[in-house]
Order: sequence, then C-alpha cells, then structure tokens
Amino acid sequence: MGAMVRASPVLKASLKPANSKITEITSAGTTSARPKPKLGLRAWMERVLVECDRAAAGFEADPVHDLRVALRRCRSLADGLMALDPDSSWKDMKKAGKKLFQALGELRDMQVMQEWIEKLSDGNDPSASNDPVAVKLLDHVHVREAVCKQLALKDLNQFDRKQWRQWARALPRRAGRVRPGSVVYLHLALEKWTAAYDLHKHALRTRSQVALHQLRIGIKRFRYTVENFLPRQHALWGDDLKELQDLLGEVHDLDVLWATAIEIQAFPDAESRSRWREKLNVERGKRIERYREKMVGKQSLWRVWRAELPAGPQLRAAAMSRLRVWAGYLDPDFSHSQRVARLAILLYDGLKDAGLVTGSAGARNLDYDSRAVLQAAALMHDVGKAKGQEKHQKKSYRMIRRLERPLGWGAREMEMAAVVARYHRGALPRPRGKSLQVLELPDRPIAMELAGVLRLANALDVRHARHGDRSENSPRLEVSLQDRVVVVRAAGYSALDGSAEGVAAARHLLETVLRRPVLVRSLRGSAGASGSVGRALVAGS
Repeated sequence: MGAMVRASPVLKASLKPANSKITEITSAGTTSARPKPKLGLRAWMERVLVECDRAAAGFEADPVHDLRVALRRCRSLADGLMALDPDSSWKDMKKAGKKLFQALGELRDMQVMQEWIEKLSDGNDPSASNDPVAVKLLDHVHVREAVCKQLALKDLNQFDRKQWRQWARALPRRAGRVRPGSVVYLHLALEKWTAAYDLHKHALRTRSQVALHQLRIGIKRFRYTVENFLPRQHALWGDDLKELQDLLGEVHDLDVLWATAIEIQAFPDAESRSRWREKLNVERGKRIERYREKMVGKQSLWRVWRAELPAGPQLRAAAMSRLRVWAGYLDPDFSHSQRVARLAILLYDGLKDAGLVTGSAGARNLDYDSRAVLQAAALMHDVGKAKGQEKHQKKSYRMIRRLERPLGWGAREMEMAAVVARYHRGALPRPRGKSLQVLELPDRPIAMELAGVLRLANALDVRHARHGDRSENSPRLEVSLQDRVVVVRAAGYSALDGSAEGVAAARHLLETVLRRPVLVRSLRGSAGASGSVGRALVAGS
C-alpha cells in the first residue's frame, strides 16, 4: 500500500484491548463476563452513564475503551437520525458526547500504543529489554498517560449526566417513530455506503495514511447504521464489517506509533529506525492485504452490500419515504398534509388523462417526474408551521431548499418542490418573482401548474381539518372535462359549507394556468357509498 510516511499526530488510534469481552470485578473479588450491550439508542445512552462510573475509577484501558465506544455509538446514531428528525436535541447530544469523547482520545491513544510497543519490541519485558526504542516509547507513553488521566477526570466531572439522562428518555421516543428495517433506514444506509465507497476508491488511488483513516471512519458509520437500524442486514454483514473496521483501525494505530516515534526521536541510530520501520510495515501490510482480499474485485463485499440496498424505482420510493418522514417530524398536522397529497395526485392524474398537464404532455425532455415533485411538495408544504403559522408557506420554501437532497433525487426536483410548496397559499406566483426566477425557464410553467393543483387540493381538505374529521382516510375525487370546463367532484365538498369560499379562491391559479374554468362539485353516488378510493375519471367533450 506504499511506503510509510509521517502520520498526523492528531489522528486517533482505536485498537481494542486483546480481550474484547467486557469484564467486571464481583463482590467476591473474581472477574465475570458482563453480558454484551444491547443495541439501540436508549441502551447505548444508558451504557454511557454506566461506563462513566467505571472509567472514573482509574481510567484503565478497558473502561476507557468501552466509554468511547458507547459515546461513539450515540453520536453516530444521532448523526443518522438528525437527517430524519431536525429536532435540535440531536445536535446538542452529539456535541456533548463529542466533548467527552475527545477528552478521552489521547489517553486511549497512549493505552493502545503501549499494547503495540509490548507486542513489537524485542523481549518479553520492553521496559527491561535492550531495545532503547521500546524503552523511550514506553517512557513517553507513561508520562503522557498520567497527564491525560488528569485532564480526562476534569472533563468527565464536567459531563452533564442529568441532561444526558433527559436525552436518554426523550430521544429514543423520537427515534422510535421510524420502524427498524424500514425503507427509510435502507436509504440512510445507502447514503453511508456511498460515502464509504467513495472513501475506499480515494484510499486505493492515493494510498495515503489519512485516506485510510477516513475510510475506516466511513466504514464505521456504515456499520453502526446497519447494526442499529437494519437487523436483518446486520445478521448477515456484522462480522465482516467489524473485521474491516478493526483491520483499518490497527493500520491507523501503527501509523500513529510510527509518527510518535519520529516526533520524540526514539531512534538512536539508523539501524534501529530501519528495524522498527520494517516491523511496522510487515504488520501494516498484513492488514491491508486482508482488507484488499475482501474489498477489491468482482466478489468484493462492496458489491454484496450494494445489491441489498435500494436501486432504480426502489431508490426513488425510498427517497420519497425519507422526505415523508422528515415532514412528519415537523408538520403539526401531518395527517392533513397526507390527505392533501392524495387529493393532489388524484387531481393531477385526472388532468393528465385529459392532456391538460404540460409536464406530461407538452414537455418531452424532462429529466424528472413532475408527479413525484407534486407529491413531495404536498407532503412538505406545511413544514414551515414548525416555525410559526404566519406566512408559513415562505418558511416551508426556505426549509425545503436548505434540506439536504436525498439520494435518488436531483437538485432540480428539490428546487421545484420548494417552489410548488411556496405557492400552496398566499400570493399568486409571478413570472418575474424571485422564487420562480431560481428555476430553469422550462420548469417555470410546470411549477405554476403543480402549484395550482396543490393549492386547490389543499383547499379541498380544509373542511376536514376545520372540523377535526379524521374518518376520511382515503380522500375521493373525480375529474371530468365537459366542453371546455374542468369539473372536479370531491367527496365531502358542499357549496353551502363555509369552506366553499376558500375553494373558489384556490381554484383561480389552476384556472389561470389551464386557461379554462374549473368547477368544483360534490361527489355523490355509489363510489361514495362504498368508501373506496376514487379514481380520476375523464370524459371527452
């Protein structure tokens, strides 16, 4: 993988203790294996508090390692869940965990380094051996370890355990709103896979120590996502992921050891320097070769993992589910938005069958699905209410534009969805308005059409929202074309109801873009009696 070069001293080692089982001293003075920690956010957050007490007893290698693992798991889980749930507590928890995690970082480096020195030195007792390199390295490690323990104790005492307990109660409930193994978590895992695979290609191309360290972090994030959110995939992939993380972690440990030896001038002569470099290169090379065996070629694990994650139409559906979950965390009345989305799609399909939708009939070079854009905009149109009711359509627009684009969706689609959501209410879109100006020229009339559909669909659900009626889980709507008039028949609509005035106003934008009248009528007959989902029906003129 290339000759050894000087590693950055700030990179953190992660070699696990030789005995990876977690042990504790019983009241009788004997050691017993503790059960393997349970998976899940609540279990790991509670584990942090337990390991804080163990680490504070003397900052020995095993407790320090276990505390860092628990903190790393919590922060990694928060990193994934932040992409779904924008609640600020995730960021706060991650920040609090990072401070303590970093406080223990150099201490853990020194403890890991001592294990490697003992393994690589000449003789069973490095401190009493004739190897001056090992002696000098151990002296440095012992001095730094003592200093690091004092600093770690200070940071551990400053760790706000009361706040952590509050997060441990509240955050798992928020995380529990998305079922483990769901397509949303498959999409999240694909994002982590993509990031890790890019780092893999970069590491093979550059062969640098920094690139290998970044690759290890990428694989670790992918592993934690699979382990905590995808139980079926974890049962198949867990052992390989752990081995790969350990292999790259040990490569990094060796790089840090070499950099430290150079920094403290541990080599008294060229012969000792050459001898230690050869030792480290041999150990390093073994691990890199093992990594390449599993991860390079047609049978690589990268291909195995990718085959189990969403692709093609499944990826598009997973991305939509991702947007749905994000909106559900923010929208105070998400059931309304879901009904609006169904109404909007029924209305869109009816207009499409009549050949009235430009996005489907008139434009042949679109590289996006305007129907999906409409659905996403409808699901997200009220997220701005999380920041206040007043002018929430503008807040929704800004929030959607700032949202990180999910895999499977283009930037053009997200921009369109933001504009369509912006005009679900309030002022009508103007061709020279700022919001429309950000779109490509061919997209502007399509966005206005979709906004007209969404605006009318939103108005048609006002009656249910106003009266708290949740019985209409499957909104029904029919569209017909009579002469040059578009007739929309909606279940539950009444011209005598107070919402009719809002519906009349909402249809104006659609009438403008379609250049024909739109009449809204009540849907009656057998379809209403059966309670089945209505199908968009179109009759010729």
